[in-house]
Amino acid sequence: MSALKLHILHHTDPFVIASLPPDTVVDWDRSGSVLFSVTHSTTETSVICHERAVPDGTRTEGPFHVFEVAGPLDFTQVGVLAGLVVPLAAKGITILTTSTYETDWILVPAGRADEAEQAWRREGFLVTPPVLGSLG
Repeated sequence: MSALKLHILHHTDPFVIASLPPDTVVDWDRSGSVLFSVTHSTTETSVICHERAVPDGTRTEGPFHVFEVAGPLDFTQVGVLAGLVVPLAAKGITILTTSTYETDWILVPAGRADEAEQAWRREGFLVTPPVLGSLG
C-alpha cells in the first residue's frame, strides 16, 4: 500500500495523443478541455487533448481517460508518480503521463480505466469524479 494517500480525479471525456511534425504550430480549440498539453522535440510535436479538438486526418492514439492528481503537489514529495504507476504496471495497464507545474496527469486507455481506478483504490487512494456527483 502506498504511503502517500492521494486524491485522484477521474475525467471520463475521451482524450488522445496526437503526433505532428516537429515545430508545428498548434492553434487548435482548447476550450472546455481539462488538459491541453503541447510538447515540442527535435523529432515531433505531440499534443494531449480532448479528441474533439483534433483536426481530421491527424495521427492519434486513444481514446484515454485522464486521471488528475489533486494538487498542487509539493516539489519535495518523492515517489508520487511511482506510487501511482507501479500498481497499474502490475496489472499490465499501459499509460501515458505528463506533468504540469501543479500536478501529475495519467492517461489510461478508456477500456482499462475502471480497472486502473480499482487498482488505485486497493492501494488506498481516493478516486472520484472531478466534481462529486458528476459523471465526467
